[in-house]
Order: sequence, then C-alpha cells, then structure tokens
Amino acid sequence: MKMLTTGPNYIHEFPTVKEFAEEFALGPDDLVVTIDFVRKQFLEPVLNGASVLTVDKYGSQEPTDEMIDAILKDASAFDYNRIIAIGGGAVMDMSKVVAVAGGDDIDSVIDHLPDYKRTVSLVLVPTTCGTGSEVTEIAAINRTRLGSKAGIASPEMFADDAVLIPELLYGLPDHVFATSSMDALVHSVESTLSPNATPYTKLFGYQAMKMIISGYMQIAAAGPAGSPERRAKRNELMSDFLIASDYAGLSFETGGCAAVHALSYQLGGKYHVPHGESNYAMFTGVLRNYMEIKSDGEIATMNHFIAQILGCDDAVVYDELEKLINQLLPKKALHEYGVTREDLPEFTHRVMTTQHRLMKNNFVPLDEKRVLKIFEELY
Repeated sequence: MKMLTTGPNYIHEFPTVKEFAEEFALGPDDLVVTIDFVRKQFLEPVLNGASVLTVDKYGSQEPTDEMIDAILKDASAFDYNRIIAIGGGAVMDMSKVVAVAGGDDIDSVIDHLPDYKRTVSLVLVPTTCGTGSEVTEIAAINRTRLGSKAGIASPEMFADDAVLIPELLYGLPDHVFATSSMDALVHSVESTLSPNATPYTKLFGYQAMKMIISGYMQIAAAGPAGSPERRAKRNELMSDFLIASDYAGLSFETGGCAAVHALSYQLGGKYHVPHGESNYAMFTGVLRNYMEIKSDGEIATMNHFIAQILGCDDAVVYDELEKLINQLLPKKALHEYGVTREDLPEFTHRVMTTQHRLMKNNFVPLDEKRVLKIFEELY
C-alpha cells in the first residue's frame, strides 16, 4: 500500500520575490511563466535577462486543451533550461505540461504521458493558497474537444522546487482568497475521508483543516468584510494558509479527491464558476449524504475534530462550518449560477461516466440515484 507520495526535492519559503530571485539566480536560461500583473508588479526588476511568457492572452479560465496548445507553440520560440511558473493553479498546471511536452500537442501528451520524460528543471511558485499544485504531479485540463474535464498525472510533472512567497498573495481580492483557500479545505477533507488515506496523509490533512478553519475564524473576528482590519489579519496569516495548502496537496496527492470535486466539475465546466466556489457549492451537500449512508468511522472522527475547532456540538458541525465560511464566501444554490433542472440529470450522467478517477475515492460509494439526489438538494 502506498503510504505517501512526495514530489519536490525542496519546499522553500521567502518573504519577498526579490529574495527568491536572488537565491534562485534568475537569468537568461530561465523561462518565467506568469500573468501580466505579477510580471509588472513583482518581476520586472529581478528578471536579469530571463524570458517571460504571460498567459493572460490565452484566457482567464481553467486550462483548456486549446489554451495549452497555444502556449506550447509560443514556448517553443524560447531557449531555456528551467521553467519558473509563478501564478495560480492554472499557470502551474499549464507549466507542468509545457515542461514535459517537448513541443508536442496536449492530446499527444495525454495519450502517451508515461512515455514523456522532462528535460528541463521546473520551479512552481503559487500566487493563491488553494490548489497545492506546487507539490503535486497533477494537472487539471478542460478537454473542450472531447467535452470533458480531466486530471492527468505523471511523476515527471512534479516540481524540482516548490516556493512559497507570502508577498505575492497580500493583494489577492477577497473572493480569490476565499475560493482558493476553500479548495485547499476541500482537498484536506476529501483526502482524509478517502479509502486511500493513510496515517501520513491524515497527518497532513487534519493539520490543513485546523490551520484553514482557525484562520477563517481569526479573519472573520478581525472585522467586517472588506475592512482594513480583516485584510491585515488575512495577510498576517498568509504564510499559514500557503503551508496549509501544501499540507492539503500532500494529503490529496496520495489520498485523492472525490465526489465534491467530481460534482463541482460539472458546475465549473458549464457555467465557469471558480473552482473553489463550485467546490463549496457541493461540499456539505456531499458530506451530509455520506452521513446518511454511514455516520461512523473516519467521518465521525473528522466531524468531532472540526467541531472542537469551531466549539460546537458534533451534530451541528456542518451548519456551523457553513456559517463561518459564509462570512468569507457566501454559499449559493445551484440555480443562482444559472443551472436549470434539465441540467441535473445531464450532470449526474457525466459524473457517473467520466469521473471514475475521483468517484472511487468516495468515503462510501455513491450511485447514480444518490448523485442526482445531491444535485437536486443543492439546486
């Protein structure tokens, strides 16, 4: 039994981009993949001749096959020995593919991924605190040509170095902070409840839950939404949130994600809801249905653990957790995103036919009838 999968040789933390650039000696042999805001705000003074590829022109949504093919084409114009990806999950996921592809198109990479060997170094630097992509071998891609979203994984897509820089996250919009950190919370919960969970993954998963939920409590208590006091508290805790995101990434790299992600992909794919927000839309709905099927075992342990952090009774833990999260990311019913009742059977069918990779990690098996029930309850 696989107990723990780890990827980067090192996980670093630097307070500022300047200190990172000096330590990693950015220079002409590097290709920096980022977004235009980060380039202008942080990178221009420290590039030292490094080439830059900004991904804004390809689209702002989660990576698609067409976006990645365009990036692969443009990346081939540069000479480099190292890729340094500085961005959110989309930037890091696309950079993983560029690093292994050797100029081939994305369909070839996906179809023959085990045959690809990376020949350049890879450094991943997150600008959000959610995906944990910097410590995983996974890339999520919307395969528009096939009409489905897929996760691909290869040890060749592990970074050589993961780098945490709190300075990059201080200016995050509140909604981006909330959705990204919510993704990390879901990673920690799903991987801990997974049948693939091990004592090692649970160690990281439970610690991530504690850090994220405790951080939410401190931020909510600091002041009203949008206040300088709340922003100051959030920035004070940013290193903790980055580390918690990595803990969650280390946990789900082995434990895996499950039904929350499988269901959320349908909402995100059709209605372009941010990934963390679509996860939250499904989160407690899936957990409540798990509880209807099996209320003992790891889920009872987890509920008690979270209830102790929140200071509430186990019986109301999901209600109290939602009350807390709603102060940062208000939960919406599916119809508020434009979902129609006609979508629900279609969503259910896609979950059952295209998301086997995730659904096999469920705390308890969910059949088609149960998945439709969850969508209907959340509608």
